[in-house]
Amino acid sequence: MEIQAYMAEARRVTDARLKELLPAETAYPEVIHQAMAYSVFAGGKRFRPMLCLAACEAVCGSWQPALDAACAMECIHTYSLIHDDLPGMDDDDYRRGKLTNHKVFGEGMAILAGDALLTYAFEILANLADETNSRQVVRIIQEVSRASGTAGMVGGQVVDILSEQTKPTAELLQYIHNHKTGALIVASTRMGAILGGADEVQLEALTQYARNLGLAFQITDDILDVVGDARKIGKPVGSDEKNEKATFPALFGLEQSRTMAADAVQAAVDALAPFGAAGATLAQLARYLLSRES
Repeated sequence: MEIQAYMAEARRVTDARLKELLPAETAYPEVIHQAMAYSVFAGGKRFRPMLCLAACEAVCGSWQPALDAACAMECIHTYSLIHDDLPGMDDDDYRRGKLTNHKVFGEGMAILAGDALLTYAFEILANLADETNSRQVVRIIQEVSRASGTAGMVGGQVVDILSEQTKPTAELLQYIHNHKTGALIVASTRMGAILGGADEVQLEALTQYARNLGLAFQITDDILDVVGDARKIGKPVGSDEKNEKATFPALFGLEQSRTMAADAVQAAVDALAPFGAAGATLAQLARYLLSRES
């Protein structure tokens, strides 16, 4: 399957399942469920769920065992975006071409919508457990918890805030990337692999793939903030420079950053060697990063 068709189908399946899993917007208190749905269904690429599904498929030939887990990961990712956009964080008015959550529902409700999505993600994961896979589920909950907290995404966000208006270094960028962006990408991939029944050799190969993919994702994200089209990205470009954030273009320049992204993608693809043809979709997802426009 061509990668664009695969991505479209993965988005369709993920969105359909999210609509089944999330509380109905008519359920009392309606406003919080409406705020949750507003951001979840705001048009995201579902990249992290795709990685979860594709990793599972690479291991066992089907993405079905990982579908609910992929939805849980999208809830966590969406919570992080809602909070990132708040005035106390990046203070953004638009996300994916739409008003940010706090601009529609107010700051208090946006905070609660993010909190609710994070909490609900772990309810989804806990509901995966049965007599045959309870150890797997406990393992992925542990991994996702760590990747979401101060040892992962939250820790990276903290250092990102602290690094504003300071001279970036390679070590600082690596820390921010590995935690703020890379942690959830690695967790998404490992989660799909674990639910697919991966052995330790397969799991380590997919972990190396995801670490390099996370690096490529962050570099291309930084590049798009410099040269991207605001209409395609869905929010104004140049916010990283305005906020004096530590980014790859700021430290290495655009051309070297592009080379670094290409090298990271190649390293990700190389890590898939143990999977042969079964890793083709994951390889295509990695190469897609070099041409993405949003």
